[in-house]
Amino acid sequence: MTQAGRKPALNPAQIWNMSFGFLGIQIGFDLQNGNVSRIFQTLGAEVGDLAILWIAAPMTGLIVQPIIGHLSDKTWVGFGGQFGRRRPYFLAGALLATFALFVMPNSPALWVAAGMLWIMDASLNITMEPFRAFVGDNLPDRQRTVGYAMQSFFIGVGAVVAGALPWVMTNWLGLSNVAPAGEIPQTVQWAFYIGGAALLAAVAWTVFTTREYSPEQMAGFEAARRRELGLETAAPSATLRSAAQFRKGAIIWIIAGAGVAGFVALARSGARPAFLGGIDIAQELYVLAALIAGFGVVQLVASVLRSGGRNNSGFMEVVSDLFAMPKTMQQLAVVQFFSWFAMFAMWIYGTPAVAEYHFAAPDPATRGYQDAADWWSLLGSVRNGLAAAAALGFIWIAARIDRRRLHAINLLLGAAGFAAMLLIRDPTLLWVAMIGVGIAWASIVSLPYAILAGCVPAEKMGIYMGVFNIFIVVPQLLAATVLGFLVTNLFGGEPIYAMVIAAVSFALAAIATLFVTDGEAAVPLQTPQIGEA
Repeated sequence: MTQAGRKPALNPAQIWNMSFGFLGIQIGFDLQNGNVSRIFQTLGAEVGDLAILWIAAPMTGLIVQPIIGHLSDKTWVGFGGQFGRRRPYFLAGALLATFALFVMPNSPALWVAAGMLWIMDASLNITMEPFRAFVGDNLPDRQRTVGYAMQSFFIGVGAVVAGALPWVMTNWLGLSNVAPAGEIPQTVQWAFYIGGAALLAAVAWTVFTTREYSPEQMAGFEAARRRELGLETAAPSATLRSAAQFRKGAIIWIIAGAGVAGFVALARSGARPAFLGGIDIAQELYVLAALIAGFGVVQLVASVLRSGGRNNSGFMEVVSDLFAMPKTMQQLAVVQFFSWFAMFAMWIYGTPAVAEYHFAAPDPATRGYQDAADWWSLLGSVRNGLAAAAALGFIWIAARIDRRRLHAINLLLGAAGFAAMLLIRDPTLLWVAMIGVGIAWASIVSLPYAILAGCVPAEKMGIYMGVFNIFIVVPQLLAATVLGFLVTNLFGGEPIYAMVIAAVSFALAAIATLFVTDGEAAVPLQTPQIGEA
């Protein structure tokens, strides 16, 4: 520790090394985001089925990230006890993700591809979640914006590489981007092979060049931080939800989920209400009902455990922390909800939107569609290249402007970019729309985390980063269940209007950002007490 126990600042090379693994993670994520709809359609999926097929990705994150966050907070294992608590998860996730990337483009059937998406997303989440906590662990408060901006830079660079790979394979290396019906083009296959190798190499670089502080050092840093902020060394206790409160919440959410399921069943039956007219109530809405009821079941289990005095399990710690979030985190949850709903709309419908609206080629079996998919992938490189540049700019700008206002401005630029996709008909000009979306994307993956890291205790950094991911995953799950319904019933099945929905969602996120408290005022309570059963 440094003078007075303060966490030491890291030099630029150290921040670079600890963030470099995100280059590989984002190559994996962007290959997934830019090509999975293409793979699904190539293997026979209809546009209306894409959203529900994508549900594996956010569902996996919802389950995996809080668990990995909790486990990594408690871990200190490995070679002589020096391998750390986050790095073992980096490496294990990278190995699994590389395997999935090698297998995915060789899927012989749609169900295999859907299964590989599940495995790929789980693996990437195992790697990514501890990386978020890693910055909070290693950097003092004053450097966290720099740390998350550096992660955002590598996210942008990784996405540029992933987005350009299929286009480079076609136009520079002469590989075919067309294959017989039901087969994945060579360009996509080789992009996934190269991406998998790059992912493993980048994560390994961070694993073997970066150290971690021991639990004892982290406890000392946290005590010093609290003294510096004028807070008590031991945070005051709070009363957590009682068993009765959990039971009440469980009843409300389970009844609500059952009500949604009942409505969907009625709407799809012979007794369909007349007021629905010609609206198509898709069976995917059953998933929404299950999600609502599932949250009730989680609370029901918590009430049983609380009543039995079993309060020390990992499950109870995650659930208790979810209901005891600091005020700043609650406010950021609203921002994240609308931000990620918009991004998921783009990831699901970007390829079919550009293929149909800008290339007039909705059929995946045609060369026009494959050219559109390559172009959209290349536009992703433009978008993410701009995001990388913007992330470096945030390092300078964030020291001179309130982070909330900066984030709100960035989100409004993103909303303008999505709206421009409807107004621009010439596909060669779509790079203009990508400027705003790229800036917003850089902001989404950096500024909220920098704000969040300052309001959570060091010993819970992993679990709170995992819980925070819930507010990324829930809008993605909602998008996967309702976007198909909205596009089909409100916009005649035209996927370009998913970009309009994304623009509105970004604008709402920008408004919500202005209500976030950015500061150290809401340091969460560390030793909560159990309420009455």
